[in-house]
Amino acid sequence: MLKIKKFKLIGGRVIKTAIAVFLTALICYWLNLPAAFAVITAIVTVEPTAADSIRKGLVRFPASAIGAALAMLFTFFFGDSPLTYTLATLLTIVLCLKLHLEDGMLVATLTAVAMIPTTNDHYLLSFVSRLGSTSIGLIISTLVNIFVMPPNYSPRISTMTHNLFVKTANLLETRIIELVLDKKSGARTRFLFQEINKSMGTIEKLCLYQRKEWKYHRHSRKDMKVFHYENKKMSILRQIHYHLGNLMLLPQHDIKWEEEKQQKIINAVQSLVEIIQDPRHIISDEHYNKYKELLEEFWHIRDELKEVKETDHHHFFSTETVLLFELLSIQDLTEELSHIYAMQHRNDTSLIQTQNEESQRI
Repeated sequence: MLKIKKFKLIGGRVIKTAIAVFLTALICYWLNLPAAFAVITAIVTVEPTAADSIRKGLVRFPASAIGAALAMLFTFFFGDSPLTYTLATLLTIVLCLKLHLEDGMLVATLTAVAMIPTTNDHYLLSFVSRLGSTSIGLIISTLVNIFVMPPNYSPRISTMTHNLFVKTANLLETRIIELVLDKKSGARTRFLFQEINKSMGTIEKLCLYQRKEWKYHRHSRKDMKVFHYENKKMSILRQIHYHLGNLMLLPQHDIKWEEEKQQKIINAVQSLVEIIQDPRHIISDEHYNKYKELLEEFWHIRDELKEVKETDHHHFFSTETVLLFELLSIQDLTEELSHIYAMQHRNDTSLIQTQNEESQRI
């Protein structure tokens, strides 16, 4: 059965940008100020979080003043000419970099370039007028960012984290089959590994955004706990990804296991995949027994390596030993996931009981 993918045409940030543009243009018309500069500023200054909007707004105002001043200066000397655009752009960028105003460089450059063709003989008046309209755009976009549709990244973080666990587990199974059965490593396997790595970077960025957002908006104890446990899961996922990366680098054609041992490894990995993909991460006794056998195999191979003659050229770890070590390491991390879910479940149950008791008292 075909599933229809939901397509979200307009997001919260797009709506906030539209609101900021409308309010900015409206105020500029009331004050008889040029709206174009203010609207441009409002469009480029809507940030993912209120904290970023405030921090960058404090940088963008002096940067815009620099851009406007340079535009007036070069227009006075060279008029509306290619040299004016070049010098205004160049020096605006240089000064913003020197003064560590990088976050305001785009707004400053746009302000400088947009002012040149619309400036008349009243240079000081034009400077004050353009800077005033730019300030309106900055202020309005910042206020809209703080008070209109404050973002909540936690649901997206939870969904993306679960999806990454599923993808990581599938990739783990694929890679182990490639190594154990000596199958050629496909370009898609490497591509999926890189995609998972990029997605983890996105989740970590969203976690940072959520922490910043809570500085300016109220949040419940439950929200904090959910976010806390998702961060712990994300940390485990990053470590699993690290061990998976080691498996991606293992040389093929070096593993020489008989068919029975190959099947034992694959069965253990498939069991591990099911646990990683399960949101509850429940580990059965049967699964533990499979990995106890792998642990015995690991030490058995290590003992064999100790018997190598001193004159022989050898490594302390064979390819088989490394593969088993990485699998056992991922198994340990999966146990951590199981403990995290158990703690989260207990805390959620306790929180619900506390809320019920408080409601009964009321």
